[in-house]
Amino acid sequence: MNHAWHLLMYALAGLAGGLLALRTGIPAAPLAGALLGAALVSVTGRLDVAQWPVGTRTLLEIGIGTVIGTGLTGTALLELRQLWRPALLITITLVLTGLVVGLGCSRLMGVDPVVALLGAAPGGISGMSLVGAEFGVGAAVATLHAVRLITVLVILPLVVRLVLPATATPPGG
Repeated sequence: MNHAWHLLMYALAGLAGGLLALRTGIPAAPLAGALLGAALVSVTGRLDVAQWPVGTRTLLEIGIGTVIGTGLTGTALLELRQLWRPALLITITLVLTGLVVGLGCSRLMGVDPVVALLGAAPGGISGMSLVGAEFGVGAAVATLHAVRLITVLVILPLVVRLVLPATATPPGG
């Protein structure tokens, strides 16, 4: 099979995974589903590792950055005036915890330090996978973040329901 056919197969697997994941109703389902769909095809070994055309990754990074950037609104900036302290505390705590967990995994479990540090970083799956790709470990970082993301998206809503009083209504509810 030729190179273009392989890319088409990966893209179709990602599309199918993303569309199937949409049915779950979990946040970021299309992203996680597309990742899993393309990964399932990749791990079979039946297709060559995807070699995307030059500039494709840059265009995708611009697209992801644009999608994230459009979520920052004037209202979000106004909220930040009240939330900057907890945002700073949460960020510092998560970064430090990620460093400790990443270095711990690397030393105790023999995981590549770059994979462990980026895998334990508090970023999102798309951003951290792109950073990992810069270091040549994007797939491993994506795998760690996919497991984390799916686990958190499944378990955290249940924990929130158990911890918060039954009378509390979710945002927008």
